Amino acid sequence: MAQNRWLLTGKKAVVTGGSKGIGEAIVKEFIDLGADVVAVARKEEDLELLIENYGNGQGRLYTVAADVSTIEGRQKLLSKIQELWGSLDILVNNVGTNIRKPTVEYTVDEYDFVMNTNLRSAFELNQKLFPLLRSSEQGNIIHVTSVAGLTHVRTGAIYGMTKAALTQLTKNLSAEWAMDGIRVNAVAPWYISTPLAQAVLQKREYADAVISRTPMQKIGEPADVAGAVAFLCMPAAAYITGQTIAVDGGFTINGFHPL
Repeated sequence: MAQNRWLLTGKKAVVTGGSKGIGEAIVKEFIDLGADVVAVARKEEDLELLIENYGNGQGRLYTVAADVSTIEGRQKLLSKIQELWGSLDILVNNVGTNIRKPTVEYTVDEYDFVMNTNLRSAFELNQKLFPLLRSSEQGNIIHVTSVAGLTHVRTGAIYGMTKAALTQLTKNLSAEWAMDGIRVNAVAPWYISTPLAQAVLQKREYADAVISRTPMQKIGEPADVAGAVAFLCMPAAAYITGQTIAVDGGFTINGFHPL
């Protein structure tokens, strides 16, 4: 019986941005732990590959091709979940994007694109899926934020703003929805070996600088984040809410170290 505290058997989960990088790793982790998962991504071909790779795991895998940065995409996802299930146990707001440039160079369209993808999608999915999460009586929301929302890193101001807002949203909702049986937590990764990060990590000098500021002296893997997300959704974590866990190899606690 105690072992079940460390599994997700029979849990019903949704993972946005679920076809690549951290999202793909979370989908795999959930499936391996026995959860039924709806993976959401924009491209149908990426989702087909996901089913090919993980469709025969311990849990069942469903997919929805939708852009959750749009009202239409969020409604499409909601309709699919209502069609499949009468309740929802886990919502992972993972989808994210970035445009790196100096603050004064951002256009209005670029601002809207990053904000809608990273922040508005999470806020409105939380709203729309609240009744289903409440019906679970043991609902979990996980926001995949970033250390960029905890301190300054060279990701651009808008990205940092969205991630800081998600961290605060985690605190607000955890208190507001606790009596509804919904726990809300977040994970804040540092550089993780994902397609989004490779654009900068492929520059050797930049990657070396990242590693030099990381006590564990390495870039994280998507599975490192997925493990933290899975734990927060387990019955074993039933008294944890409102927390943001940095999955960062020690980056955020690394002070000045003279030679």
